[in-house]
Amino acid sequence: MYLKTAIAAGVALALTACSHSSVEAVNPIGSPDTVIVDANALAQSNPFAAPSQLQYQAPDFSIIKDEHFKPALEAGMTAHLREVNQIANNSGPATFDNTIVAMEKAGGLLDRVSRVFYNLTSSNSNDTIRAVQTEMAPRMSAHSDDIYLNAKLFDRVNSLYQSKDSLNLDAESERLLEVYYKRFVRSGAKLNAEEKQKIRELNGEEAKLTNAFGQNLLKLAKERAVVVDTAEELDGLTQGQIDAAAKRAEAAGHKGKYQLRLVNTTRQDIMANINDRELRQRIWEASAYRGLDGDNETKTLVSKLSKLRAEKAKLLGYESWANYQLETAMAKEPQAVRDMFASMVPSVVKNTKKEAAKIEAMIKAEGNDHPLQPWDWAYYAEKVRQAEFALDENEVKQYFEFNSVLKDGVFFTMNKLFGIEFKPRPDLPVYHEDVEAYEIFDKDGQSMAIFYADYFARDGKRGGAWMSSFVGQSKLENSKPVIVNVMNIPKAPNGEPTLVSYDNVTTMFHEMGHGLHGAFSDVNFPSLAGTSVSRDFVEFPSTFMEDWAHHPDVLPNYAKHYKTGADIPAELLEKIIKSRSFNQGFDTLEYMSAALLDMEWHSLTADTPMVTDVAEFEAAALRKHGVDLPAIPPRYKSTFFAHVFPGGYSASYYAYMWSEILAADAYAYVQETGGLTRENGEKFRKHILEVGNTKPPMEAYEGYRGKAPTTDALLERRGIK
Repeated sequence: MYLKTAIAAGVALALTACSHSSVEAVNPIGSPDTVIVDANALAQSNPFAAPSQLQYQAPDFSIIKDEHFKPALEAGMTAHLREVNQIANNSGPATFDNTIVAMEKAGGLLDRVSRVFYNLTSSNSNDTIRAVQTEMAPRMSAHSDDIYLNAKLFDRVNSLYQSKDSLNLDAESERLLEVYYKRFVRSGAKLNAEEKQKIRELNGEEAKLTNAFGQNLLKLAKERAVVVDTAEELDGLTQGQIDAAAKRAEAAGHKGKYQLRLVNTTRQDIMANINDRELRQRIWEASAYRGLDGDNETKTLVSKLSKLRAEKAKLLGYESWANYQLETAMAKEPQAVRDMFASMVPSVVKNTKKEAAKIEAMIKAEGNDHPLQPWDWAYYAEKVRQAEFALDENEVKQYFEFNSVLKDGVFFTMNKLFGIEFKPRPDLPVYHEDVEAYEIFDKDGQSMAIFYADYFARDGKRGGAWMSSFVGQSKLENSKPVIVNVMNIPKAPNGEPTLVSYDNVTTMFHEMGHGLHGAFSDVNFPSLAGTSVSRDFVEFPSTFMEDWAHHPDVLPNYAKHYKTGADIPAELLEKIIKSRSFNQGFDTLEYMSAALLDMEWHSLTADTPMVTDVAEFEAAALRKHGVDLPAIPPRYKSTFFAHVFPGGYSASYYAYMWSEILAADAYAYVQETGGLTRENGEKFRKHILEVGNTKPPMEAYEGYRGKAPTTDALLERRGIK
């Protein structure tokens, strides 16, 4: 689950060091051939020319058009660099206010437009937006370099950092100074002129490659969609699923046939219900082998990006990209990640082999003698689950109607924990008809944020689930959060209720955890607000929220039959709770395999020859770590690993499990101290959700919990211990 795209995360914060986000612009800082675009030339009719007049500066999607983005981005970059130049060329001595605070305030126009633009590139893209994205990617990269490779600007930051002990700064200001200093150094500010030019070239090339990767994935989603000739082949699916497949096929020019959409994981959950084994194999292969060939192949991009990042890491003084990335994370170094997984692999593999044995027994019990293959696992695992728990997924879904889950589940829980309320705001314009706007009111009745709910799958939206923001919180700028949760839940045909899988139920709780991390932010400076924390901490609040979905005081409140409104039967509820640990060996192993694969790609050194055989590299990486079970491939294979190649989780996919250790430990602690209470919610809000990056993450966690976490609760959460 993505929190947000790397570009939106980087560019949207005016001065975040982000190799994916930069721009050519004018400026003495920039290259001699940069193009001058006068910020004042931006037409006043452009909706980004001034802050939105809507509440909390929420974007006015009723007037924003695709053609507004490019000129606003160009003008925003120019204005931003002009402001930065004024800071760098200030003839007076550097002070915290005229340098650090001034940089925090710079780039308002660029911030406004980039937050909207990069959110839409992920959630509501089209050919026009993708064309602008392709053109702007290297220019945005150059823009970032023009700031962080500016010697005069760094001299001012460095002088402040070296004298920080005598500045009498408060704790948050001192933290901000440290963050800025590290950004500059890690961007190459200490390099010589030749090395800085090389960094510029590498950043520009990386921006092009990551953009191409992301766009190819969108194209592959259409290209690899599976077309089925007859409804009989879809035996096992519900009539609603079959009807939806028919509509997709007709829209794609395959009238009279059926089209199955692929999600962006190797595993395709739809295979759990399809009885036709040959079709299941077709679906799995369409998923697993995407990006290996054709006009939209991504394997070349994988090789180039891993090599480029290794070269950049070496230039910056690090052994590998993984070493570079983890320096500012909780893990600190790659070996800590390897050690975490190594300590778990034996137990997880043992558990998974037990699951495989049960599935193989089920295959034989049904009169088949074929070996267990990846396209068999979900199908027969569902049969094993039904045999062990008598739990039918289609029956379960009848108790998880979308609106009930959202309002009586997610919103209800947030009210019980924090006292907040979500009130619909149909008057606020949205960027797609499926998006709904809400206003969040705090425990004292005061308005505190705007929340957009964008939960349904559609063309133009990348796979997965994430949170992002259109406006960030900051006392300095007197701004309140405008946030969005995005998912890819299959929407029922018009007039029919959307029934949600339990996996999607927990994901809705997860993303709301990210949302509240942004909404509850209570800090002075934009760069430290909300979710601007390390990757291996940012997933902690969201994963913590997942477990409330099955809490005995929560689940009965929203698990109602979509037709009768009847409460979920106690027996079925007990089965759901007991079945939570089912198939956790598989789930854990496929995740760990992907995380270790990410770490192997990004542990390559600059001296290592470029990888030419991506498939063999994957196989060798899995063998190395003892996670090479044939029937359980990594959750993401390299060629569609959106988190780490086009996304912002390179060398950081491990972060989900690292964060889960914190989340499981915290949730267990809460259950020991009263469970679903305002007191527990307020403590979590005060120590975790409000503080952003104003404190080192472990310091924040220990301030909340009173001690460091252990892995005990994690293993229990996953049913492995």
